[in-house]
Amino acid sequence: MSFDSELPNGWYWSILDDVKAVGRSVVSGPFGSNIGKRFFVESGVPVIRGNNLTTGMDRFNDNGFVFLTEEKAKEFTACEAVAGDLIFTAAGTIGQVGIIPKDAKYQKYIISNKQLRARLDSEKIDPTFAFYWFASPTMVQTIQSRNTGSTIPLINLSVLKSLPIPVPPLKEQRVIAEYLSTLDERITLLRETNATLEAIAQALFKSWFVDFDPVRAKMEGRAPEGMDEATAALFPDGFEESELGLVPRGWRACSFTDTIRVIGGGTPKTSVNEYWNGTIPWFSVVDAPSPSDVFVVDTEKHITEKGLNNSSTKILAAGTTIISARGTVGKLALAGNDMAMNQSCYGLRGIAGDNYFTYFSTHRLVETLKQRTHGSVFDTITRDTLAGVSVVYPSESVINTFESFLSPIMARIKENLGQAQSLASLRDTLLPRLISGQLRLPEAEALTA
Repeated sequence: MSFDSELPNGWYWSILDDVKAVGRSVVSGPFGSNIGKRFFVESGVPVIRGNNLTTGMDRFNDNGFVFLTEEKAKEFTACEAVAGDLIFTAAGTIGQVGIIPKDAKYQKYIISNKQLRARLDSEKIDPTFAFYWFASPTMVQTIQSRNTGSTIPLINLSVLKSLPIPVPPLKEQRVIAEYLSTLDERITLLRETNATLEAIAQALFKSWFVDFDPVRAKMEGRAPEGMDEATAALFPDGFEESELGLVPRGWRACSFTDTIRVIGGGTPKTSVNEYWNGTIPWFSVVDAPSPSDVFVVDTEKHITEKGLNNSSTKILAAGTTIISARGTVGKLALAGNDMAMNQSCYGLRGIAGDNYFTYFSTHRLVETLKQRTHGSVFDTITRDTLAGVSVVYPSESVINTFESFLSPIMARIKENLGQAQSLASLRDTLLPRLISGQLRLPEAEALTA
């Protein structure tokens, strides 16, 4: 996009410095040694860091903070951020942009030494409109192209102040921002619904296979809660000793790898063009979904049949659990379609032909590994790692029933994910055209009617 291109009548090009609020409205964070970890406390005034921002359309991650005492925070009043302020990353992952929402968890925040804050003149520019502009792919790329660092990517206040922005009439800015916000709200609702559904599935798995609630109920002469007679009859009414302690009678304690088939991945030669940009999704850890979305239905990179046949990667059937084993370890996905994957992951197929039992068993395995390392990050997962975890394996009839119970829940999660991705794709297509005036709002509304 050219930043001197013609805009609709009544619009004009400006720069951030000309739409900022009066006073010290565009500032950098405190000097590093003044806000180091030795000053962090359990609660107080939250410090905004890179993990609270993204290079996408997520406005603000209002979790995962470190805190300063109120007294310490008073030293940095010039670096405070409040609702409506834009936050940019200055060092590291430049291109990250966020906006403090009106319903933020905290009244005020302090930006870290690696962030910049821009407070805008609301009589000139709507902050939400400005956020969408600066978070658009075009502007993320523009910010990244203005890197002033050598080893670590950097932008400074001069770069930030010089960033271009189109300025429509204020009323039109607000209408555009409201339209884009409505799309985001629909996406958020779908994500929240998926989080609820995934929590229901997790709770059922825990009840049946960790806490053994149906078995305990039958032992006490009670009908298992929320379960018909036919399903209840599948569960034993007592426990027996095993290497893991007491387990439901007839179920067995075994290695996790006794319950699955492990599949390896691979990478076609990147130097051979005809191996890439095909139609076969090729999973790597960057494609891992959020825990609540569960499924991966498409990937960033794709390979061709030739790439598949001339490498060690294999086709994973839809329903295969994928776990990242190196790099960012322990990320999970359930293949929503047939796909290949790289060698930093394993594909796991349940020996009972199950999908969801294996997925949630693997989720439990990752939690077990975290407990063994006292919550710290573990470097790698090998086949021996998987074999070294013992599990309680139920009867096949119970597994099949669990699959049946979860099938409509998981189908709904996958459907919601597809809708959310379609809305996000539509938003990302419309956004740069709307906020640059290439597409007017009535036309956009017609596309989403």
